[in-house]
Amino acid sequence: MLFDSKYELNVLINLAALDHIIEARESRLIHMIGKANQLSAAEIDEMIRRPEPIQGFGVMSNDEKFEHLWYLIRMMKADGHVIRNEIEFCETIAERLGYKKGVVMELSAHIYADIAVPSDTELLRKKAERFIRI
Repeated sequence: MLFDSKYELNVLINLAALDHIIEARESRLIHMIGKANQLSAAEIDEMIRRPEPIQGFGVMSNDEKFEHLWYLIRMMKADGHVIRNEIEFCETIAERLGYKKGVVMELSAHIYADIAVPSDTELLRKKAERFIRI
């Protein structure tokens, strides 16, 4: 399972909208994740049109936190250009998930915008574990 709620997909939508436009590649990734979690295209489109403010993340396992961060970084890179606001947004969410914000730059070097290019998720999990705040 990629995400366990609409709320987590909403975070990705907020990131994609930071530069005031959700590009086609970002939209495809949002739709792919939403559909994998049994959301209809209409539900996803409505979420894109009206993103909710971001609150807390509730109780998430370390695996769920990692997956959330992994998809967040992929979304940041999906349109092919990363702006400072997107990096800061990812760092803020990483901190809310319990990571030190340096995890974003560490993982970003190994996560690709193109969904056809696989990442070594086990290696990335190990790298991310070093950034968990105690």
